[in-house]
Parts: sequence; structure tokens; C-alpha cells
Amino acid sequence: MAQELLEALDQAGVRLTGPRRELAALITRRQGHFTAADLLADAARRNLGIGRATVFRLLELLADRNLVERVDLPDGRHAYVPCEPSHHHHLVCISCGAISEVDDCGIDAVAMEAARRSGFEIQSHRLELFGRCPKCQRTESRQ
Repeated sequence: MAQELLEALDQAGVRLTGPRRELAALITRRQGHFTAADLLADAARRNLGIGRATVFRLLELLADRNLVERVDLPDGRHAYVPCEPSHHHHLVCISCGAISEVDDCGIDAVAMEAARRSGFEIQSHRLELFGRCPKCQRTESRQ
């Protein structure tokens, strides 16, 4: 996956610096969603010397190219998840942080109907559903 991120950035004309390569590797190692703070902590643990601005710039570059997607968590924080560039939505586990991708799920029809009724030209939309994944439900029911 790190190589895919780097290839996509290279094809977009983005310079592949050492810190960007290291961050791509860190992103690949993450399970579920991650925050910029998570990447900074990972980089600090590995003594990579990567600054906050570098992390935020790379996340913005990756999001602009649909290689990661920003997820707004219920507590107000922003997280990121590596994604396929196709249009989809997310199910986010509030217990373990696992994220599942879901295709249309009917929201596209709702958006089209809202546009038709309002005359509004919708450019994009995003849907995130929060709850507990099956694994966390099983764990919690045993307790």
C-alpha cells in the first residue's frame, strides 16, 4: 500500500521526499482510522524528525487525490482512513475504531431527490455512520 500511495503522488507530480516516504509507510502500518497526532506520535517513536506541517500537508495531498479520506469522528476530531478512489461511505466503530466501506446504501437517491426539489446543484456528499462493529458487540455482550 505504501508503494501505491507513493506512485499516485509521483504520477501527480508531487516530490517524493524522505519524510513523505516514511509517512506513507506509517500510514500503511495503521489499522482502522488514524489522526495526524497518531502519525506524529508514530514518527516520534521512530525518531524520524517529521514535523507537524509535513504530516498535515501530506494528508491534504493524499485526501485531494482520494488516497485517504477524512472522517469526522463523533467527538469532533478528524481522522483519516486509506480508501479506494471510488465513491463510498463509512461505518465507524466507536469502540475499536474499525472502519468499513459501504457503497451507495441509498444516499445517492436521497441526494438526487434533494437536488431536484431544491434546485441545488450538489457537488459532493459524505456519509459516516457510527456504532459498534460485530466484534465489539460480541465482546460487550460477554461482559
